[in-house]
Amino acid sequence: MSSESISGDQSPDQSSQGGETPRPDWADGLRQLYDSVVDEPLPDTFRDLLERLDEEGDDEGCEADGSEGGHS
Repeated sequence: MSSESISGDQSPDQSSQGGETPRPDWADGLRQLYDSVVDEPLPDTFRDLLERLDEEGDDEGCEADGSEGGHS
C-alpha cells in the first residue's frame, strides 16, 4: 500500500506538511492486526465472568452507601 492510499488515516497536521515521511512497511501490518483484534467477538466465558463481576459489584454497592455497614 502506498502512502497516498492511506492518507485518510493520517491526522490533519501530518497531511498538511509538504515533506511527509513515508510510513514504515510494518505499520500497515500492525494496523491490520490491531483492527482484527478489536473486531473479534467477546468469548462467552469472558462475557459470563464480566456479568458475575457486575452482579457482585451491585451487591457490594448497597453496602458501600452506608445502609448495611459497608467495607472500610
